[in-house]
Amino acid sequence: MSGHGHHDDHEHDRGLSYDLPVLARRKMIRLLAGASLVPLVGCSADDSTSSAATDTASSSSGTGSSSASSAECATIPNETAGPYPGDGSNGVNVLKESGVVRSDITSSFGNSAGGKAEGVPLTITLTVVDAASGCSTPKVGAAVYLWHCDREGNYSLYSEGVTDENYLRGVQETDDKGQVTFTSIFPACYTGRWPHIHFEVYGSIEDATAATSITNTSQLAFPKDVCDTVYATDGYSRSVENLSQLSLETDNIFSDGYDQQLATTEGSVDKGYTATLTVPV
Repeated sequence: MSGHGHHDDHEHDRGLSYDLPVLARRKMIRLLAGASLVPLVGCSADDSTSSAATDTASSSSGTGSSSASSAECATIPNETAGPYPGDGSNGVNVLKESGVVRSDITSSFGNSAGGKAEGVPLTITLTVVDAASGCSTPKVGAAVYLWHCDREGNYSLYSEGVTDENYLRGVQETDDKGQVTFTSIFPACYTGRWPHIHFEVYGSIEDATAATSITNTSQLAFPKDVCDTVYATDGYSRSVENLSQLSLETDNIFSDGYDQQLATTEGSVDKGYTATLTVPV
């Protein structure tokens, strides 16, 4: 598929009807919390809306700061993995391929076509923490599988023209701070979806590479001002129009709340960007 051709399959990530069970469950949790029937275990509004420092070139802050210090801490919202997970749940399984455990995901690996995804550099750091501990305890030895589209809006392994590629996919084991870091490129905005990155959390690297026992599946979002800056550069022209037709409030994944999923994003086009997010599980 081309950058536009696969979008009908998304609706995004199969559309609102595909995600209604997840959305309904999350709204019910909020309803119960409002009625004081369950304890409030969410990262506080003050924590989630704190702004990040910006550099003089171009940077912005999301509400998903990596400094979750509140005693209240909610598990990261569960979201659809979409139709292009590459984890064996929809056809191809990249997780069992030698070489998938890596930090730099810009290039394909193994027996692929050997291509490389071009775009504005992006370093993604996720900090996986134990929600039951109030986000105070890092999840050491867990694993994260992360994937996203390229600057054309295509997903390796699935989209026409890149079915022989497996770039922009990788697995990392969390370190003693509960962190994983991936070197990548800034993803496109394709028709019908706010710019995002998919990820799955596993209990261990062994579980991840066996493609079994996923504990959490979610998505990371980007601030609009950063997207606007990135999409003004060469190679992202299709994203400009697509983004103009969307907002976080109307996106069918993030519309019911994105405080925990909006990454703190800093940097510039010339130097590249960093995106950080705390992931309570």
